[in-house]
Amino acid sequence: MASIDYFFSVLSPYAYLAGDRLECIAEAHGAHITYKPIDFMALIGRMGARGPAHPARGAYMAQDIARLAARLDMTLNAHPAHWPTNPAPAAYAIVAAQEAGGGDVGALVRGLMRACWAEERDVARAEVLRDCLQDAGFDPALEETGLLQGAVTYAANLEEALERGVIGIPFYLAPGGAAFWGQDRLDDLDRHLAGGA
Repeated sequence: MASIDYFFSVLSPYAYLAGDRLECIAEAHGAHITYKPIDFMALIGRMGARGPAHPARGAYMAQDIARLAARLDMTLNAHPAHWPTNPAPAAYAIVAAQEAGGGDVGALVRGLMRACWAEERDVARAEVLRDCLQDAGFDPALEETGLLQGAVTYAANLEEALERGVIGIPFYLAPGGAAFWGQDRLDDLDRHLAGGA
């Protein structure tokens, strides 16, 4: 079975706007997805970059994601009430859920992103995490019981991302070392898994 390593943050609007396309592609090719939430600001800091904080970049991104959301017919607030927030609690919940099994990790990830980008909810809050876990078929108690393992794996994901050449998010690593950066490269990932160039 082919495997896709998916590096992302629930605070990424571009990861949110990918919707369920990654999951649909994986299903079409019988591929497995390993969800690897990372601390994006730590990643770019370790790479020596300053990050997306410049006002001009922020203004452009707001326009860009609004256009993309309209084209994809997805609800999005380009200036959500709880962004930025601490992405670590959501990452810990995703890690714990993936380890525990029994639910739909993709649905959990999309639910957390939707909470941030469409529902004006703070994904750092325990009640939001519990709701999203339950909605995706997981035990909501993972929000608390998965903290330690989540923290360890979240840190390890960052180191792995740096070692494997992840340069932004969302980032997809496929068999054969093929790398795809951005939700607008999902069609290329699809072709790669189908055996295309």
